[in-house]
Amino acid sequence: MEDKVIVVDDLTQDYGHGRGVFDVSFFVKKGEVFGFLGPNGAGKSTTIRHIMGFSKAQKGEIRVFGMETFKNYYKILDNIGYLPGEIALPEGLTGWEFIKMMWSLRKVENKERLEYLLDKFQLVPSGEMKKMSLGDKRKLAIVTAFMHDPDVLILDEPTSGLDPVMQQKFIDFIKEEKKRGKTILLSSHIFNEVEATCDRIAIIKDGRIVSQFETKAITHNENKNFEVVFKDEKEFEEVLGSLPKLRKNTQNIKQVSVKSSDSQTKTIVIGVNDKDINILVDLLSKYQVLSFKQVKFTLEDYFMQFYKEDKKFGGAF
Repeated sequence: MEDKVIVVDDLTQDYGHGRGVFDVSFFVKKGEVFGFLGPNGAGKSTTIRHIMGFSKAQKGEIRVFGMETFKNYYKILDNIGYLPGEIALPEGLTGWEFIKMMWSLRKVENKERLEYLLDKFQLVPSGEMKKMSLGDKRKLAIVTAFMHDPDVLILDEPTSGLDPVMQQKFIDFIKEEKKRGKTILLSSHIFNEVEATCDRIAIIKDGRIVSQFETKAITHNENKNFEVVFKDEKEFEEVLGSLPKLRKNTQNIKQVSVKSSDSQTKTIVIGVNDKDINILVDLLSKYQVLSFKQVKFTLEDYFMQFYKEDKKFGGAF
């Protein structure tokens, strides 16, 4: 248990009418990046508010640094960098005045760290905050959340409002912080952001965890899909019929299967295990193949399996 910096154990907060989070459990180990993936309204922000100690759970226990968060939020906040999904900055201050105010509240002045962050995210905080663009407000929130160099980063939709260049800079920043041994919880609905940074991922749907896995299980999956286009329709039909028999008649074959087929384009998508690719290639070498290419299986592909028949899901991504 010592290496588990964040522990969410059976968290339930029922707001009625199916809203809230239910029996949510996961942990984040010291020095890892944990992805919390789901569409808007799935329960990510609700869970994070409980982790921060802002809300008291109806059921379950949430601990950070071994302390129950709701009772000890004032003890844990000094060593957490928190970036909320919705930025609400006080009006009437310049960016510099806001930074100085946060310095005073945290009682920490790390000018070297501040200069690094301002340079990293290309922010000049001299203007009034109410006149700042959404992107600059997000940058200011990032700078003030991390300028005290906390050991734990809790990030709720951190790149919302940032342009693609800044999104990539933020991904690079997360990778750098991981190398420095930081513990990071990244809540997001942006697939490439999660896939590029996270060691492990939990998917939340309708307030419930539906899957937890190591990212490499997706990126280094030994089961591959290949798209094969045939020149001759007769050969297309012959291979389509022979693939199920191939698996049945070949000893020790782990996977060769038809994922989809299209008679108009004479195309078959074939699933095959790494160990069995030579068997597939040997079969296809007997036919006139116009194209043979791998179809990459992504985190988005895996995620969408949970939403294929969900009529309520309407493009929140």
